[in-house]
Amino acid sequence: MKIGKINEDNAKNGGYMSQIHAVRRLKFDAGHRVVNHESKCRTLHGHEYKLELYAEANELDALGRVIDFSDIKKRIGDWVDEFWDHNLIIWKDDPNLEYLFACDGAKAPYVTLYNPTAENMAIDLIENICPPLMEGTGIKITKIRLHETENCYVEVRL
Repeated sequence: MKIGKINEDNAKNGGYMSQIHAVRRLKFDAGHRVVNHESKCRTLHGHEYKLELYAEANELDALGRVIDFSDIKKRIGDWVDEFWDHNLIIWKDDPNLEYLFACDGAKAPYVTLYNPTAENMAIDLIENICPPLMEGTGIKITKIRLHETENCYVEVRL
């Protein structure tokens, strides 16, 4: 993929580099439960999630960037803040859905089409949520790393 000339040696070789990403990390707090989990995760609980978004472009912009990091924060971080941060992320087929909606809070729970595992959340972000949020930028989110705990994360790539 041609992304830009870095120096004279690269220019002689056509200015090609294998791949470059701009990576933005976001944090959010959310509660969930994994329906039918074989252990304690079947109980409503919360995490301090850490989300890493890998943005890719066909070429660098005029300033030599994939994208300004604040643009990723604005586009995707604002969505995360609105729908996931300090909220319940619950599956539409959760048998306790009615009870979870009855909880008093500033936000209505975020209801998903899937059991809210870290894997399913990351897939939904990369396949369904990020593409329209990045529309018109020429930038694709090609990898997501979602940390559920300090020691556990999932990674999904397009």
